[in-house]
Amino acid sequence: MVNLTSTNGFLLMGFSDDHKLQILHAILFLVIYLLAVTGNILIITIYTLDHHLHSPMYYFLKYLSLLDICIISVTVPQSISNSLTDNNYISLGQCILQVFFFIALASSEVAILTVMSYDRYVAICKPLQYGTIMNPTVCRHAVAAVWVVGGLSGFMHTVVNFSIPFCGERVVHQFFCDVPQMLKLACSHEFINEIAVAAFTTLIAFICLISIVFSYIRIFTTVLRIQSAEGQTKVFSTCVPHVCVVTFFLSTAGFEFLRPPSDSPSAVDLMFSIFYTVIPPTFNPMIYSLRNEAMKAALRKLLSKEFFRGKCI
Repeated sequence: MVNLTSTNGFLLMGFSDDHKLQILHAILFLVIYLLAVTGNILIITIYTLDHHLHSPMYYFLKYLSLLDICIISVTVPQSISNSLTDNNYISLGQCILQVFFFIALASSEVAILTVMSYDRYVAICKPLQYGTIMNPTVCRHAVAAVWVVGGLSGFMHTVVNFSIPFCGERVVHQFFCDVPQMLKLACSHEFINEIAVAAFTTLIAFICLISIVFSYIRIFTTVLRIQSAEGQTKVFSTCVPHVCVVTFFLSTAGFEFLRPPSDSPSAVDLMFSIFYTVIPPTFNPMIYSLRNEAMKAALRKLLSKEFFRGKCI
């Protein structure tokens, strides 16, 4: 056990103190991590190699996959390492980087999901103007804005959070440096600035959610006017997974960040943190991209090429 009185780091008290359960947790997290990274790398590879997918929709999907790889890599490998080594210590520098990148990437994910909903709105509700509105320059600027928004959000949270004096034992009851859990370590009411920043970030996320809801109301209204049942099915199969991803991600993250802090650790905190840190990056490729007929066709084409090359060699 690390002596925290002589260091500036923290102890991450995750799932269990039992070493066998820690090993089980490490194995489960490793499997989940490999699934998430493999699935998202596959999507990026398919988009890069298949020129038929070089459209705004798949362009944004590529960046969603990149964000998913990054966001799960911020928290899960550290947790696996801590469990395998039976050492829950994380240095101050590591914690600062973890908070910055996690907040930045999570904010970027909300932003890219908002951009994707607008892309679907233009494609379905304004198909004749789609090429003009969602031209390559606009798409590049949109992705740049996503990264800028995420970076600013991460910077604000990190600066404010680590300017707060921490009192008592630096024990974080979470498997990563989670801001809501770290606020419990703050002295008195010194965390008021962090609450202000969190409120501002929440407001931006709420605006994104309203934009997404508005886009899909218009989309579903337009779809219901389509006479072809096949056309309705195709649109719903594309858009419904998007709605599910957004709802799941924002609702679980919102619950954890907005509910009043409690001094006692809770299994609910761990459960909801898994819901918004681990589950979306793992299941996004399966429910959001690989169900898409064009993506599946491109995957079959890619695999057949690789198989053919293997036979020739």
